[in-house]
Amino acid sequence: MSDAMTMLRRTVKHTSRNPGAVIMTVGLPVVLLLLFVGVFGGSLNVGMSEDDYIQYVVAGVLLMTVGYGATTTALAVNRDMTAGIINRFRTMPISRASVLTGHVLGSSIRTLASATLVVAVALALGFRGDPDPARWLAAAGLLALLTVALTWLAVAVGLAARTAEGIAPFTLLVQLLPFLSSAFVRPEAMDGAVRWFAGHEPFTPIIDTLRGLLLGSAVGDAWRSAVLWCLVLAAGGYLWARLLFRRDPR
Repeated sequence: MSDAMTMLRRTVKHTSRNPGAVIMTVGLPVVLLLLFVGVFGGSLNVGMSEDDYIQYVVAGVLLMTVGYGATTTALAVNRDMTAGIINRFRTMPISRASVLTGHVLGSSIRTLASATLVVAVALALGFRGDPDPARWLAAAGLLALLTVALTWLAVAVGLAARTAEGIAPFTLLVQLLPFLSSAFVRPEAMDGAVRWFAGHEPFTPIIDTLRGLLLGSAVGDAWRSAVLWCLVLAAGGYLWARLLFRRDPR
């Protein structure tokens, strides 16, 4: 545990010295929220008033916040890998798991802090959530689970990529898939093939569950799919990252 805390402090210190990472993780989601509510909302709020649209869009922006945080983590891990820092850690008398755990903990804390800021800005813009604290805690728990899941996947991608450019496919996926989900437009307003994809991709049940918990509306069975997808992503990312970390140095 002490090794993991040391790696966590290292991650936090590096983040504080990297303005680009702070802007991408904290500032970009807020800008995205402002753009969708104040600029794009008028053309995207199909069947909704502007006041209703901010209630709809917040869950999608929160998911994008997690995606931006994961991308930053993948870049940080890849930088450590290509600079030889990971190989140095392999030779030190520390827990190997702590190296990866430090990245995951640091990124998760940063991302959840950013999500808190997004919610605060949304409330200032007119977002009205459900007053039941149990629903807010459930939403926070799901968001934390998604954050850990995507962060482990990002760590694995960062270890696997030979260069920073190799992370581009992962970045594209986590930033494109929300736009092909229920994040910003209701799937029933989409055309046939896109509507089908939006109804079956992993982010849609996660967003729908977050939205239902935050607004106090019915969640239905979406929460089961949401939790299952998060667990699958977390397990896959964790196992992949551990396998890559144990392999012979490049």
